[in-house]
Amino acid sequence: MTTTTPYTPTAEDRTSSVPLRLMLAPAGTAPALLDGAWWPRSRDLTAELPALTAALDPLWGRITHVTVNPTFWPVIPRKVPVDGHVVGVGWFTAEQDPHKLLLLSYSVGRWDLLVIPPETSPATAARLMTEAADPLGTLTASALMDEAEQRRIVEEKELSLLSVWDSEGGHGASLPTSRSPARAVIAQASGATEAI
Repeated sequence: MTTTTPYTPTAEDRTSSVPLRLMLAPAGTAPALLDGAWWPRSRDLTAELPALTAALDPLWGRITHVTVNPTFWPVIPRKVPVDGHVVGVGWFTAEQDPHKLLLLSYSVGRWDLLVIPPETSPATAARLMTEAADPLGTLTASALMDEAEQRRIVEEKELSLLSVWDSEGGHGASLPTSRSPARAVIAQASGATEAI
């Protein structure tokens, strides 16, 4: 069973009053490749990290450092003020999965979250959050995102085929009231000795 951690920032927070989109693996489960998923509303770490770390501090201990891969983050601040303390922000290119956020707490340890792109559709984001929070999950953050992209491509192709079918009289076409059986046309050459 997965748990969702809703969080609405207070007036003191530097973020808007919309709920945090976060899903975590159930407490007490064995460590997996991912500890959950976060679906930020933008690619602005300065705006997004305060609400995330403020929500996680009571659950995981004070978050002191966050690392990202700069592939999807246009600006990476060195420090972000969060609810009475400062969180250091670092980045790694080759060492860190571009779809993952690492959170560190000196007192407790490390957590890895899948970062779902802000522009992701709600249905895809919900599916990704559930998969990332599954304590039995075996896919990396990038593997989950690749799988979601493949699924999106297949769904688009199916919708396109369905659209063509509909436009050619498929789904919405009514059947004729009187149908005669199809006639097979068989040509037989007299005296032919070969099968065609």
